[in-house]
Amino acid sequence: MALRVAALFLLLSTPAVYAVQHVVGGPGGSWSTAGGYSTWAAGETFNVGDTLLFNYDTSHGVIEVSKDDYDNCNTGNALQSYTGGKSSVTLSKPGSMYFICPTLGHCGQGMQLAVNVQGSSSPPSSSTPTTPSTPSGSTAPSTSPTTSSPSAKSSPSGSNGAVSGLDSLNHLMLGLSLVLGALFVRV
Repeated sequence: MALRVAALFLLLSTPAVYAVQHVVGGPGGSWSTAGGYSTWAAGETFNVGDTLLFNYDTSHGVIEVSKDDYDNCNTGNALQSYTGGKSSVTLSKPGSMYFICPTLGHCGQGMQLAVNVQGSSSPPSSSTPTTPSTPSGSTAPSTSPTTSSPSAKSSPSGSNGAVSGLDSLNHLMLGLSLVLGALFVRV
């Protein structure tokens, strides 16, 4: 009986994984020449495992670029390229990441975003503003196009435009824990 109780306790006390989906520009945000992305990003905390959701029309796109290309609005050396009107970008490593619109003139009109990704995923928080820092000397291959059109959830929960990116996984973990717990208690 003690073994069953211990197993049930371990299953239920397993921490859930937290990741946040940041809708670029905030609730109902749209990747457009309206800009204001540096102000929006300053109010967000980005962690490894979080995602950025870019919503845009077909006249736009999203490319990840180096800091130098970001500063100069250079679209010729994309690290990653996204099209399709709705793109989700996973923040997979700590450090600065830079995004611009590849359409001629749009970067200069404000379609650029710099984010500083913190080293680990933690519960959502909007109280610690972050600012981009200089990347740790990375050189990138010229072009590596990928297209991303996920059917990600985009209804915001909270005033910062963040949506839990792993809600369904958390629900699955909880359900599995309850089923396994019930089996242990039954045996």
